[in-house]
Amino acid sequence: MVFFVSALSLLLAFLVSGLLFVFLGISPLEAYRVFWRGAFGSLYALSETVKRMIPLAIIGAGLAVSFQASVWNIGAEGQMLIGAIVGTWVALFSPFPPSLLLPVMFVLGFLGGALWGTFAAWCRNRLAINEIITTLMLNYVAANLVLYLILGPWKGKTVRGFAYTDPFPREAWLATIGTTRVPLVTFLFAFLTALFCYFLLAKTTFGFELRVVGRGEKAAHLAGIPAKRVVALVLFLSGGLAGIAGVGEVSGIHHMLRHPAHISLGYGFTAIIVAWIARANPLGVLASAFLFGALMSGQDALKIAFGIPFQVMYILNGLVLFFLIASEQLLYYRVTLRVVPWGEKEDEYDRVLD
Repeated sequence: MVFFVSALSLLLAFLVSGLLFVFLGISPLEAYRVFWRGAFGSLYALSETVKRMIPLAIIGAGLAVSFQASVWNIGAEGQMLIGAIVGTWVALFSPFPPSLLLPVMFVLGFLGGALWGTFAAWCRNRLAINEIITTLMLNYVAANLVLYLILGPWKGKTVRGFAYTDPFPREAWLATIGTTRVPLVTFLFAFLTALFCYFLLAKTTFGFELRVVGRGEKAAHLAGIPAKRVVALVLFLSGGLAGIAGVGEVSGIHHMLRHPAHISLGYGFTAIIVAWIARANPLGVLASAFLFGALMSGQDALKIAFGIPFQVMYILNGLVLFFLIASEQLLYYRVTLRVVPWGEKEDEYDRVLD
């Protein structure tokens, strides 16, 4: 039922977006064809979809765990950027030998994102500050920290004045699948992360505890569950996974630290929608992450083919989200048709009014 409703919502969103294409003077059928080719029409297109799916799946799995505990981590964007910063430091400035660069980048990148998320947990547990506020505001801190570094102390001496760091040494590059730009390690890690988070939620005591906390901290207190500890661990895990996604982007795609908009592409914010559409199910996150990876690749093809402003892409994303949210009601209610004999119509009408 969930699959059918979601598929119907996407179909309606694309049909309505056709009106937008007509308004722009573009044939909807041609736009759909370009979109399909940009997302799935070739090996390169499919690989670009998968490339965008990877960080969405890694971050979305962590957010699914967080949302199950009713801990609203809106800061995955910043946590991802912190992971990218830490990974860059290891690649360019750390004393670790070349053979250890990649493992240390991922370990410290995880810890960087995790501690960034744990600070929001400390604010909630000790200062009673809502984590939505702190995690959201910390996104801007992380983004501006990246800008400070690439325009200041870490600005590369070999990039001819551009706002980048120097390229990473080859030992800090992730290997890709064939001739694509899909990093093999993070591709496999996305699936392992989904399986791990599903197992954590469904098969462990901690998963039971965080679900109880998600029902309410008073219920957790009555059950003897330390809600504050659960909140801290949940933000630690979801922040750490976002940090790993950041390391994956700088080591597998860019091979340097760049403008935050280039590093993330809004993955941290989009992953919130990914986790929500998956109903906070880590395995469902894989499907919804692939869907949004396809949307991003197809929209890039539309921009190139028709010169559509990027703001129009936001409208398309908004239509998809609107119809998915609106379809939620169909999961809880159903429309039934009843044939009432002629003589009973008036009585039935009166009964409904009463």
